[in-house]
Amino acid sequence: MLFKLGQVVATPGALQSMKENGIEAWRLLSRHANGDWGCVPEEDRLENQRSVEEGYRVMSSYAMNDRGDKLWVITEADRSSTCLLLPEEY
Repeated sequence: MLFKLGQVVATPGALQSMKENGIEAWRLLSRHANGDWGCVPEEDRLENQRSVEEGYRVMSSYAMNDRGDKLWVITEADRSSTCLLLPEEY
C-alpha cells in the first residue's frame, strides 16, 4: 500500500452500485491504495502521485459496468478516512 486508508465508509449509492455490478469494495480499495487510480485523466494521475508523496487528498474513479457508470474512492489528506461514493453523491 502507498498510503493508509483510515476509516472506510461508503454511501448508500456506492453500496447499491457495487451490489448490482458484483464488485467487492475491498478490490476497489486495494487498487486505490496501491496506485491504480482507475479511469482518471493523465493530469489527475500525476496529481495523485504528488498527493501521495506530499500528503494531499487522493481520488480514484472506477468503471462499474459497460454503461459507463463510475464509482469514486477518495482518501482524505490526513489519511483519517476513505469514502466510496458515486459522483452524483459528492
